[in-house]
Amino acid sequence: MSSSLAASIPLSELPGHYIRRLQQIAVGVFMDETHAFGLTPVQFAALNALLAHPGIDQRTLAAGIGFDTSTMGGVVDRLEARGWLVRQVSPEDRRARLLHVTPQGQQLLADVEDAVLKTQERILRPLPDGQRQEFLRMLKLLVDANNEASRAPRILE
Repeated sequence: MSSSLAASIPLSELPGHYIRRLQQIAVGVFMDETHAFGLTPVQFAALNALLAHPGIDQRTLAAGIGFDTSTMGGVVDRLEARGWLVRQVSPEDRRARLLHVTPQGQQLLADVEDAVLKTQERILRPLPDGQRQEFLRMLKLLVDANNEASRAPRILE
C-alpha cells in the first residue's frame, strides 16, 4: 500500500536548487559591485547586446538575451528614461522602433566594465583557476542544450 504523502527529496541532490541559488548569488554580487551605477543585470545585458547589435527591435533584443518579451518593454522604458538608449522609428516599418545605445549609455558601459568583471571573478573565486573555464564550458552546454525549455528561449548566435 503506497502512502499518499510524498517522500521529501533532499535539496542537496537537486541541481536545479543549486542553479536557482547561484542565480540569486550572481544577482546579489552584481548589485553589490555595481550599486553606484544603478544598473540591474538585465539592463546591463540589454545595453551590452545593443552595443554589439545597434538598431535591433525590442523583440529581437529580448530573444538575444533570453528575456521575456512581455517585460522587455519595461526594461527598455527604464533605460530610455535614464538616457541610456533611444528608440527610433524604423524606415522599413513605421510601427517598429529600433533601439540604440546613447553616448551616455556607452559611457555607462565603459564605466561599469571593471565592476562587471569583478562580479564574475567573485562568483568564480571559489573554483581553482584550472576549473573556471571548464565550469563555464559546462554551464554554457547545459543552458544551450536546454534553451527550448525556457519561458524565454534565447536565439543562439
